[in-house]
Amino acid sequence: MKADRMLDMERYILQQGAATMEELREHFDISMNTVRRDVAALLKRGTVEKVYGGVCARTTEQALTPYEVRRRGSEAAKAAIGRRAAELVRDGDIVFIDSGTTTLHMIDYLADRRELTIITNNLEAINRALPHENITIIALPGQVRRKTRSLTGDDAVRYLKRFNISMAFMASTGLSSHGVTNSSPMEYEIKKCAVENAEKTVLLIARAKFGVTGLMTFAQLEDFDILVTDEMPSAEDQQRVKNSGAELIVAGEA
Repeated sequence: MKADRMLDMERYILQQGAATMEELREHFDISMNTVRRDVAALLKRGTVEKVYGGVCARTTEQALTPYEVRRRGSEAAKAAIGRRAAELVRDGDIVFIDSGTTTLHMIDYLADRRELTIITNNLEAINRALPHENITIIALPGQVRRKTRSLTGDDAVRYLKRFNISMAFMASTGLSSHGVTNSSPMEYEIKKCAVENAEKTVLLIARAKFGVTGLMTFAQLEDFDILVTDEMPSAEDQQRVKNSGAELIVAGEA
């Protein structure tokens, strides 16, 4: 029965902490339309909340989507964005790579750059960059945040302030009227510092995140020089980007 399935689905999400829509479809062997209807009903109960790519358990502090859930969601879009963003990097650049699964996709496309320096708190980016001897890796100090696979804390912010950054490649929970947002208070100051210290700033954001608001606003659209996305956003969002003065790059388009 539907009521029993929804209880099971609610219990599953609460136990797992988060789940993608595709994961729910496979686990409960139902259609994606049914998943959407059930999730919509669960959202009204207030025990779960919608996040990019799926749903997560609601807690007293806004829930963070576990890294593995975010990594599995929209892989093709993230890879396209990462590849196009990597094309902006030049030999000798000093770049900041933000935490997140979209920025991670840049690393594999930087193997041919010479004298490239990457500054990052992204643990997965560090691991992926290790085989590339052309890349100097500067890891920020701090406490490991398992859900985001990142290093966080005041020490990370203080250390980051020492460096001159050519380009900062930033990830985001969403872009809305509130600005460019994120869901982790522990990463908020790091993101703000990277945006403020960089000569040029690039936002990597999937079209699905336009109109989405996260817990905290770490920057405004006007703080970015370039936005890289996977699909052309709505006419309204295109105009907002144009008004901000940022360049809009759609991955896959000339």
